[in-house]
Amino acid sequence: MADYETLRTMMVDTQVRPADVTKFPVIDAMLSVPREDYVPEDKRDAAYVDDNVDLGDGRVMLEPRTMGKLLDALDIQPNEVVLDLGCGLGYSTALLSRLAEFVVAVEEDEGRVAEAQANLSAHDVDNAAVVQGTLAGGAAKQGPYDVIVLQGAAEHVPQALIDQIKDGGRMAVLFSDGALGTMRIGYKLDGGMTWRMAFNAGAPVMSGFERHQAFTL
Repeated sequence: MADYETLRTMMVDTQVRPADVTKFPVIDAMLSVPREDYVPEDKRDAAYVDDNVDLGDGRVMLEPRTMGKLLDALDIQPNEVVLDLGCGLGYSTALLSRLAEFVVAVEEDEGRVAEAQANLSAHDVDNAAVVQGTLAGGAAKQGPYDVIVLQGAAEHVPQALIDQIKDGGRMAVLFSDGALGTMRIGYKLDGGMTWRMAFNAGAPVMSGFERHQAFTL
C-alpha cells in the first residue's frame, strides 16, 4: 500500500514550494488534506502526480502546482466566504475550508454532489456545503461571496457569477486559449472587473464557460 503521507510531503516539496507558493496556510492545507481520498478509487495512485487528475466527463482535479499557486495568489482570509465552482469529489473545497470561514461548493451531477459531501463529512469538514446547480449559474442564494474559484478553465465568465462577488471581492479564472491557459485574478470594484495575470496553467474548459460561437450561414 502506498505511503500517502510521504507522497503528500513530496508533492509539496517538489511541486508546490518550487512554484513560489510561500503562504504558510496554503502549504499547511496542502500538507494536511489527503488528496488521495478525493479522487476516484482507480485514480488513487495518480493522486500526487504533477498533472491534472481525470475525473471523467471532461473534468479534472487541478494539478498540485496550479492549485497551490491559485490559493497563494488569492490570499484567502479566515473571515471570508468562498464559492468553489466544480469541486469534483471535494478536494478543492477541503483545502479552501482550511483557509476561509465558509465554503459553498457547486456541482452539476447529483451523484458527485453526494460523493463530495460524503468525502468532506468523512474528514470532519464542517464549514462547507456542496449544492447542486449549474457551474455557470453559481449559488446566488448563499451569496454574495468574497472569493469565487473555478476548478477548470473558462473562455468567458458569465455576468451571473460576477454579480455574486461582493464589491471589493475577487475571482480566480483560468482563461483558456487553446492548449495553454492564463490564470487571472479578477478584482471587483464599482460593479466592474479588473483582471491581473497570475501564471500560466492548463485545464479543460468547464461546462457553461465556453465562448458562444456566432451562427453563420
